[in-house]
Amino acid sequence: MRSVLLLIPLLLTGCGSWSHPIDKLGPYKIDVQQGNVISQEMLGQLKPGMTPAQVRFILGSPLVQDPFHPNRWDYVYRYQKAGRLTEQRRVIAVFEDGLLKAVEGDVVAAGQGSAAQTGTEGNTP
Repeated sequence: MRSVLLLIPLLLTGCGSWSHPIDKLGPYKIDVQQGNVISQEMLGQLKPGMTPAQVRFILGSPLVQDPFHPNRWDYVYRYQKAGRLTEQRRVIAVFEDGLLKAVEGDVVAAGQGSAAQTGTEGNTP
């Protein structure tokens, strides 16, 4: 009888880790892609001195055009898979006197290595 009384708590602790299959069910979450997809090849086409129209032709319209910083265009990209953020990129085009001065951000121009910020001066595609 004592062995049965000692065995019952041991068996009950083993049941504590079992979860009900219904608890694992949840709503389906779709993959969400937002913003501008910018590739290495697209950045490789940018050259200092390009007009905003030429930059817009290559990269598309910027996601953010801040009225307080008219010489800066922000391109943001986010990818969520099943509700979890898996990829996020940010590229900034900086203009001076109406011409492209530099490109900064997460995606670098071709042949530049893995630096997080790059200027377009001296880049050759």
